[in-house]
Amino acid sequence: MHHSAFEDAVRDLLARDGSLDALRCGGRGDLGADVKGHDPFGRLWVIQCKHRRKGLDGAAVGTPELQTLNGTGRPVPGGDVVVMVTNGRISGPARDFARQQRLHVVDRRVLEQWALGGRPLWQILPAVPPPRTPPQLR
Repeated sequence: MHHSAFEDAVRDLLARDGSLDALRCGGRGDLGADVKGHDPFGRLWVIQCKHRRKGLDGAAVGTPELQTLNGTGRPVPGGDVVVMVTNGRISGPARDFARQQRLHVVDRRVLEQWALGGRPLWQILPAVPPPRTPPQLR
């Protein structure tokens, strides 16, 4: 799968989960946002996709990639939920950094659960921020 097809697949999963404005916006100068979209609860999801040609056998997503995402994911597009998604692995130090910075990581195992389980990502990931708008006001 080409990296752009991977971004399309992640966008499609976000749309499947109820994002009416899911958009693939990756490419040079994307400032860490390959996919963006609001969930049904008003939260803006900013997702950086890291496709590894060798999947689990490829290089793990490391702390520098998460540092870049952390520096842009919230301040630039205003993301409420900032996520790194890969079809491969995420290093231990990168996971630690993500926890410290309130970033979410989706490795191949979680990606498979999201894609095949039919549950939205906000039900799979721990510590997702609360809805922007209480459901009764939507």
